[in-house]
Amino acid sequence: MNPRYFDHNATTPLADAARDAWLDASQTQWLNPSSPYRAAAAVRVRFEAARESLADRFDVAPERVVFTSGATEANNAVLRAWAARLPEDARVAVNPTEHPSVVEAAKSLFGERVAWLPVDADGLVDFDHLEARVRSGAPAAVSVMAANNETGVIQPWQRIAALCAEAGVPYHCDASQWVGKMPLGGLAACGYLTACAHKFGGPKGVGFMLLPPEEGGFSILSGGVQEKSHRAGTEDVAGVSAMLAALEASQPGESAGRDRFIESIRASIPGAAVVGEGAPRLWNTVSLLMPKYPSARWIRGLEKAGFLVSAGSACSTGKAAVSSVLLAMGVDPVAAGRVLRISSGSGTTPEDWQALAEALVATREVLEQASDGSNSSVISID
Repeated sequence: MNPRYFDHNATTPLADAARDAWLDASQTQWLNPSSPYRAAAAVRVRFEAARESLADRFDVAPERVVFTSGATEANNAVLRAWAARLPEDARVAVNPTEHPSVVEAAKSLFGERVAWLPVDADGLVDFDHLEARVRSGAPAAVSVMAANNETGVIQPWQRIAALCAEAGVPYHCDASQWVGKMPLGGLAACGYLTACAHKFGGPKGVGFMLLPPEEGGFSILSGGVQEKSHRAGTEDVAGVSAMLAALEASQPGESAGRDRFIESIRASIPGAAVVGEGAPRLWNTVSLLMPKYPSARWIRGLEKAGFLVSAGSACSTGKAAVSSVLLAMGVDPVAAGRVLRISSGSGTTPEDWQALAEALVATREVLEQASDGSNSSVISID
């Protein structure tokens, strides 16, 4: 039995269009595009056409597009550039519910100079607080994501981009969970934008970033002059081709199946709650706080039933620590250990959501029986 996959915020299956594009480029465009002969020049033309096509989707100049190995590399690169350029006493304002590739890089590079922005119980950045700090000149740069990978909560990135542009403050927006799920309009206003292909049906190991207009001297990797000296290394023509094909094939989804799932769970599992429910959220995501039992027991039980879900960021799997996202939102640490992250894809049907709801109810019954010892045959899920 193939399991029903509900962990698309961690990674997505490779889209057919991406697979076809990767195979085609690997077989017919495998030459190094930086080589001097005409056959390689044809590969260069295809590679730059992909850059132009991606730029068109964001309505930006191709010069703003830099291809990377993914969002983690790009996020680190932005913060490293800030650390190198900003005054030694400069402070950066960072959303505490960012992905670990932002949070940990900020801690490492800026230490006590990180101004962690307050968030409310739904995980939304306090925009009024940020606005006051930006207008007072307190932070030298700002990093706030578009949508959270654990809760799906959508930050007011459009307002933040406008605020930072008006104040002349560099703004970085990690849009890894937005691109491929939501409309791209307006994202170009974010000075530094980062994303990765495997979140929307592309291959792992490739992503992109948008640099601010007229950005000069930005370097991710030193060496050759690839990517206009922004990132050295032989260009991944096949990966970029597959990423673009996946993005072109992606479609924003609808939340109807997810919303009916939530209604069903509320009716059948008293005490279950949705984290971040008071904020706008991605159509595909629900962070579900269960009334009893650690997340790991629910996950194992659901996997036995044929469903794959997560407990939070895939980058934190295996850690004993509770999600820093949930703690920043004020969720009690014990309760945070009972949260499930459930995220669907474009191919997930309302029937899949309903089947998951039924599996959760059945899993609860198994856990209850195991807990009171009334059925020894189910103890193995502990």
